[in-house]
Amino acid sequence: MEKILIVDDEESIVTLLKYNIEQAGFQTDVAYDGATALQKAEQNSYDMIVLDVMLPEMDGMEVCKKMRQKQVDTPVLMLTAKDDELDKILGLELGADDYLTKPFSPREVVARIKAILRRSTREPKQEDSDRLVIADLTIYPEQYEATIKEQPLTFTPKEFELLLFLAKNKGRVLSRDQLLSAVWNYDFAGDTRIVDVHVSHLREKIEPETRKPVYIKTIRGLGYKMEEPK
Repeated sequence: MEKILIVDDEESIVTLLKYNIEQAGFQTDVAYDGATALQKAEQNSYDMIVLDVMLPEMDGMEVCKKMRQKQVDTPVLMLTAKDDELDKILGLELGADDYLTKPFSPREVVARIKAILRRSTREPKQEDSDRLVIADLTIYPEQYEATIKEQPLTFTPKEFELLLFLAKNKGRVLSRDQLLSAVWNYDFAGDTRIVDVHVSHLREKIEPETRKPVYIKTIRGLGYKMEEPK
């Protein structure tokens, strides 16, 4: 049974989330401040973390940043203030997999959790059995691993899913909406910036020069395309 860490300093929100997440069939653990959340994330194995931005001791942004620095790649659903665009984008840039604004519906939280877990914990398919090689980039779908010039790369689960989908569709122009549907498995109501942020993360890890990408090309007005570098 998957285990979810719920992190929020408001006890009423933790109680609400805990009840609904457990009703959906998950186990839960809780933390009420950032320092405790980081400690638990490092010492325990969770399938996902629901993380509020505004926390005592250490805010959610810093928790997420330190987790990724310490190679804790547990998927993170970040809870942000309503309409605070800066929180959303900064959270994604620091390694969160998804975000949800307050106030939120408990059903929406559960739906987001299930969507992320479907991607990050799915059983490997037969079609994933062979590695994908694009120039110096090698992707191992079953292991959720990749290398560039034989050097291992580190990705969040969502970054890897995006890389894999782009690679499987090499040479094909993919719109941001197509990527949202395929990788995140639900609509973001036109909010496509999450795709741009994750593409930026991928470029930082696989491109020789991020300003002159040779693997993931931007097709102006359309979306992105994975290419074989010339």
